[in-house]
Amino acid sequence: MPHHLSVRIDPNSGFCFGVIYAIQMAEDLLDEQGYLYCLGDIVHNDEEVERLERRGLRIIDYEQLAGLRREAVLIRAHGEPPSTYQMAMENELTLVDASCPVVLKLQNRIKTSYDKQDRIFIYGKHGHAEVRGLLGQTSGNAVVFESLEELLGHELPSRLTLYSQTTKSTDSFYRIKNELTERGYEVNANDTICRQVSNRDKDLRRFAAQYDQVVFVSGTKSSNGKVLYQVCKDTNPATHFISKLDDLDQAWFEPGQSVGICGATSTPMWQMEQIRDALLAL
Repeated sequence: MPHHLSVRIDPNSGFCFGVIYAIQMAEDLLDEQGYLYCLGDIVHNDEEVERLERRGLRIIDYEQLAGLRREAVLIRAHGEPPSTYQMAMENELTLVDASCPVVLKLQNRIKTSYDKQDRIFIYGKHGHAEVRGLLGQTSGNAVVFESLEELLGHELPSRLTLYSQTTKSTDSFYRIKNELTERGYEVNANDTICRQVSNRDKDLRRFAAQYDQVVFVSGTKSSNGKVLYQVCKDTNPATHFISKLDDLDQAWFEPGQSVGICGATSTPMWQMEQIRDALLAL
């Protein structure tokens, strides 16, 4: 009798509601009109992007957007800066806005804060789609930083206003805030991290601890994937990062082991199911 693997998918992994909403909108429009333009990757997962491209999704960049006239263009969950809406008006484009409500609320808060002339610092990844949208609320005047070291490299005002990209780690955000306070800065800290993302930390630790091996599935471009993979790896050193089925290596597993499959907020459930089926067939 072969000792097969026992495999379970983490029920809390997979798309966050912002991504589900954007993909639902895209699929509805693709059914209706057969094609749809989308500004930037709809989700940081190549496999899911390819699936939608086969259905008629056309991913475009800002340069291509500037050349479009009288078309419908999807704005993905990450949100966009005001300049994108401006261009859409000038080019008579219809924007299908699938910006995540959590991101939109943050954009609004940053804009209000900027209008009050707060000195704004955003904890986030340079050049990230969401961060570009946030920065646009301040006409590019806020300071984006990826680490405490980078932040301290700036000339800091005695009073500063702190925001965070919605997918950052809450622990790191509060560490930065506390360090600044200890150094005598007056910090108005706005914890704008999405709870659906931050709660995954705790859920994943619990999940990863239960298995002999953990397979973490995520696109290589996903910042949230990098963070969550690290969380799993710290909890269970036998954690393997894969971005597609071909990355799976049989040599990782021994007969009869238990395997947990989990992923990022941009990892589609169908992909985790595909990997589960492959493991069950070993």
